[in-house]
Amino acid sequence: MGPQAPEAALSATDILLTDGVILLGAAVFFVILFRRFGLGAVLGYLIAGALVGPQGLGWVGGAESKLAIAEIGIVLLLFLVGLELHPARLWRLKRDIFALGLAQVVLCGVALTGLIFYSTGFSWGAAIALGLPLALSSTAQVLPGLKNSGRINSPFGEKVFSILLFQDLSIVPLITIIAALSRNPADAAGPPGWLLTVYTLAAITGLVLAGRFLLRPLLQLVGRLGERELFVAVGLFTVLAAASLMHALHLSTALGAFVAGVMLADSPYRHEIEADVEPFRSILLGLFFLAVGMVLDLRTVAAFPLFVIGMAAALVVTKTILIAGLARLFGMDWRQALGAGLLLSQGGEFGFVLFAQAQNAHLIAPQAASLFSAIVTLSMATTPFLMLFASRFEFARPKVNASLRDPDQAPRGTAIVVGYGRFGQTVAQMLAGHGFGVVLIDRKPAQIELSSRFDVEVFYGDGTRIDLLRRAGADEARLIAFCIDDPSLDSRVLEPIAETFPQAAILARAFDRRQLLELQDMDLAGVIREVFESAICMGIQAMETLGVPQAEIDEVVEQYRENDQQRLAVQREHGDLSVAKELIYRPGKRMNLASRGEGEEVA
Repeated sequence: MGPQAPEAALSATDILLTDGVILLGAAVFFVILFRRFGLGAVLGYLIAGALVGPQGLGWVGGAESKLAIAEIGIVLLLFLVGLELHPARLWRLKRDIFALGLAQVVLCGVALTGLIFYSTGFSWGAAIALGLPLALSSTAQVLPGLKNSGRINSPFGEKVFSILLFQDLSIVPLITIIAALSRNPADAAGPPGWLLTVYTLAAITGLVLAGRFLLRPLLQLVGRLGERELFVAVGLFTVLAAASLMHALHLSTALGAFVAGVMLADSPYRHEIEADVEPFRSILLGLFFLAVGMVLDLRTVAAFPLFVIGMAAALVVTKTILIAGLARLFGMDWRQALGAGLLLSQGGEFGFVLFAQAQNAHLIAPQAASLFSAIVTLSMATTPFLMLFASRFEFARPKVNASLRDPDQAPRGTAIVVGYGRFGQTVAQMLAGHGFGVVLIDRKPAQIELSSRFDVEVFYGDGTRIDLLRRAGADEARLIAFCIDDPSLDSRVLEPIAETFPQAAILARAFDRRQLLELQDMDLAGVIREVFESAICMGIQAMETLGVPQAEIDEVVEQYRENDQQRLAVQREHGDLSVAKELIYRPGKRMNLASRGEGEEVA
């Protein structure tokens, strides 16, 4: 037994490495290929999974276990969505969530149940167990598209999100319905529906209290320590703990993660957590779609190709028509309504979970579960094409978009101010006073806590990190102002940021002439020496105090500025502060500055 253990461990390692190489290699190839043709990454993942999976070339096995692990990607996605939503904003969306969302799930569920019952000859129990899950759409497909296009916060995006959120909330009652219809005596051991509702309310209340009294103090402590790895650990712990609690109570893990995100939506540490968790979400969500492609039963599809294709087409058409009609009734322009219908027309990833529940409840046969899983997968494969179709005909664009082009009325992200100390406060308040939307970032927890006392929201994080700037809206920003007191801020830090966000003008605060020279080769909108103007102001007051006439004061200031610019030009050319000593301002040799050490004059 002893000698075999290392061999088993080595074999498991070999399998893990081999599967990882094959899956990632196929994913990279197909995602690049489909991205190249504008079809999106999801379809590339699905095709890659189907090709290398057990039903394809058979290079990779264990699809079900990989799918179970990859579902954490959906959990992380809902957590990140929750971070975007303040509780006040959720309350504002209550009509769309509980009216439009409820109407969509009920109407589409009833219509698809009837379609299955009358077209297949299944029993009513089987039709309900299959039709209701088909009313759900793919959160994992739709939300990343909305976030990447910047439309998650638009009126169109909020309505689509409201529908998706209610769909996630409806998982609990759908599980209850399937349990009530169950023909499996073993299911009687599960909790009844009313108890699941109590569990849901209690779990949400517990998560909110834990967030306020445990998580926020913990984040403040981590912020003071300044360890980025701890933020990653705390972020992942928060998501997994909330999901584990919901899973233990037989509830939606995604719902738990969403509540955890909402708890932190108004936290100053939101952008830092978002930037740290995002890479895990991207990787696991990609693995999820790979696993969905792997579990696709191609033999069943090959045995009933017309049924699978026809039912997938009927699913897409039915949901598009019904959702577009409902969206129109709720005040959306017909183009936006049709865009919403196309965007939500596919089956969702939770369909796989509910089909498995229905199979365990003896409501449907394994073959039916495989067939309808294939139908959901095929409908998900149509989404990139439908999104492309919708964007080409501008179905998803607002009817009036002129205000978004007006700089004075631009949405959030007009400007990002990095560093909210004594320097950044002036810059940010002047921008805000003119009506620009300003996102504030600082890496000093004490400054953030102090600002919160004045009802100023400052987000925690290192504003020189590209991933964090992207989470703060830098892709949409017209200006990024670096107001941090950091002499090490140089071209090596700012050049990657300028290349990543070319639409944003960049301003930088320089500590002295040395730092100014460090930034000389960059095409920045401006570099401001932090004490230069204030020193000139004091010089003016000093001369006024000594009785110098105003005309002479103006002449001195003008000549000083001219000399300073000439010196800077020479020093930039030579890259040396010690040159151009003769340009030190000495009008009429009344100001003998030569006795000062030139090395000290670096302001």
